[in-house]
Amino acid sequence: MSHQTSLALRYWPVQVQWLLLILSAGAFGQLLKHFNLPAGQFVGPMLVAIGFGVSGAQVRIPRQLFKLGQGCVGLLVAHSITFAVLLAVVQSWHVMLFATVLTVLLSTLVGLGMVRYGGISAGTAAWGTSPGAASAMVSMAEDNGADGRVVATMQYVRVVCVVMIGALVSHLLGVEGSGTDAHSAPVAIHADHWLNLGFSLAVIVFGVWAGTRVPAGALLVPILLGGALQLSGVLQITLPPWLLSIAYGGIGCYIGLRFDRETMQYVWRRLPAMIGGSLMLIVLCALSAWLIAWMLGKDFLSVYLATSPGGLDSMAIIAVDTHSDVGLVLAMQTLRLFGVIFTGAYLARLIIRVSERSKTD
Repeated sequence: MSHQTSLALRYWPVQVQWLLLILSAGAFGQLLKHFNLPAGQFVGPMLVAIGFGVSGAQVRIPRQLFKLGQGCVGLLVAHSITFAVLLAVVQSWHVMLFATVLTVLLSTLVGLGMVRYGGISAGTAAWGTSPGAASAMVSMAEDNGADGRVVATMQYVRVVCVVMIGALVSHLLGVEGSGTDAHSAPVAIHADHWLNLGFSLAVIVFGVWAGTRVPAGALLVPILLGGALQLSGVLQITLPPWLLSIAYGGIGCYIGLRFDRETMQYVWRRLPAMIGGSLMLIVLCALSAWLIAWMLGKDFLSVYLATSPGGLDSMAIIAVDTHSDVGLVLAMQTLRLFGVIFTGAYLARLIIRVSERSKTD
């Protein structure tokens, strides 16, 4: 074994890899938090994990822990659900439906462009550009005969682009993330009441288990269950800052570690097209956010996060951290998620037909 090879992470003991990942991800997350980067405790570990994955690290975050992290974020979002938020959602349902349809149409146009100019097959491009939960889109893509590796890479490349640009937009608009301690203070104010903490953890575990067969259920079920229990006065949601930090870091590392060297080599020639397509979709959604913000009378940042084609958990983290309208972001992202799930197969067939027709013309 050469000296250079021995330095590769894949040859290091797994225990050492875990230790380095935990220490470096936690340190970088705290550093970004110190500089008031929105969702820094999520972005930092994700970037570190990408470096580990591409460098050949053998460690992987267990999927069940990833789901529990989503459950923590879901319960944090549930804490923001009030009767006033629900009333606002009901009053603006038509605009939210319009925004959902518009985003799905924009993703279809970007998918057609990637087929024509990016050298990606029609089915794979259709699922890869679908603005839904990445795990759900990959699973549905494989069931419909698309290349799951390329779809996964397209989805997670877009997630990285959306998260980084979302954090940058939040900073440019003068919204400084105050870190987990600040935005979770109302949630963790009763953290010394172990009974409330125990009930909150029970809701997370049960919600993740109950959402096993539901698309993005690990996030959605704790949101719905926790919100209902809180509105009824049965549950006082309690999530201490250390628990949220672990949840953020776990989600970020899970996403980042998916970028292994084999996958990157497989899609290297198509990576510029993937990044270009992701940026194009983000820009188009941002332009539509100006119109929708005017229609709803909301601030641009909240609507931007609500229409961004990223994961529901990622956008929820940034929305909470920047004190945006979490209810709006949650409602529009959830509505779009179900819209993509129900129309995904049809849109994939549509892109295939249109691309085949353009080749014969």
